[in-house]
Amino acid sequence: MMIVMKVEATPEEVTTVVERVESVGAKAHVSQGEEVTVIGAVGDREHVQRLGLEGHAGVDQVIPILKPFKLASAQFAQGERTVLDIGDRKVGGEHFAVIAGPCTVETLDQTVDTARAVRDAGASLFRGGAYKPRTSPYSFQGLGQEGLHMLAAAKAESGLPVVTECMDARDLEAVLEVADVLQIGARNMQNYSLLTEIGRSGRPALLKRGPSATLEELLMAAEYILKEGNESVMLCERGIRTFETAHRFTLDLMAVPALKELTHLPVIVDPSHAAGKRDFVEPLSLAAAGAGADGIIVEVHPEPDAAVCDGPQQLRADGFADFVRRVERVAEIAGKELAAAA
Repeated sequence: MMIVMKVEATPEEVTTVVERVESVGAKAHVSQGEEVTVIGAVGDREHVQRLGLEGHAGVDQVIPILKPFKLASAQFAQGERTVLDIGDRKVGGEHFAVIAGPCTVETLDQTVDTARAVRDAGASLFRGGAYKPRTSPYSFQGLGQEGLHMLAAAKAESGLPVVTECMDARDLEAVLEVADVLQIGARNMQNYSLLTEIGRSGRPALLKRGPSATLEELLMAAEYILKEGNESVMLCERGIRTFETAHRFTLDLMAVPALKELTHLPVIVDPSHAAGKRDFVEPLSLAAAGAGADGIIVEVHPEPDAAVCDGPQQLRADGFADFVRRVERVAEIAGKELAAAA
């Protein structure tokens, strides 16, 4: 249920409604807009209905949210789009974020050098994996704690906020010491206990769509984070599994406008993992910008041919600035500006 308060509703009236919602075991999520306050009541719908809030002081109207995802629903936001503020870089709305860095951190020099390169090229945030989920248990799994130390050094040197993956709730505390954004990889999209812990952390999250997940399943996964009070969630389309074998995954660009219609959350596109091939990354990035995405997350390496993993899909650091300028021009046509430090 969505409880829309009157424009003149007092803080005391808002508090009273929240207390009544919580009295029946539901959770109350307060969203303060420019003009009105909206309270999302998440819980047993019948119990909330029996409260009779329609005539309560300060309440304008009570609207049922028909979608199974409540807090992620565009209806809940009343036409407003969520804009995240991450280290003075805004993501969402009219802002286009370029998130870039290596697939995995390998050495201190490689990590810091890449961070400097993507910063100088105009990237908004720095990405790098310390923990790596791999299909084979014998493949490189990341440097773990040592990798986190390298990311901290890159952050200190470049000034860029860090995006890195947390695969296990047991590592969350250590990852939180470094990460400005917690990435949830495609394999963990439906790891609901991990999503809940990330929601409780309050740290911005970048949630990747699973290769066989529907958009509704992606939004329901986001709901696990949102229901814990963490409103800072980005959704990421990174390719889905289809019958096509000419490339690794099929990048579902239709997901961008579809999600824009369904949700108020920012939508990011990952062309690197969808393509699996460097030559495909730029066309897909331009297409994502043109489709209205709120940003892209791409892999960049000083020497991709020598990379420990996913070298064939990583962009070369020495050509990254030109790539950013081309993507930026398309984003501008779509009505967005590159997200830079304030």
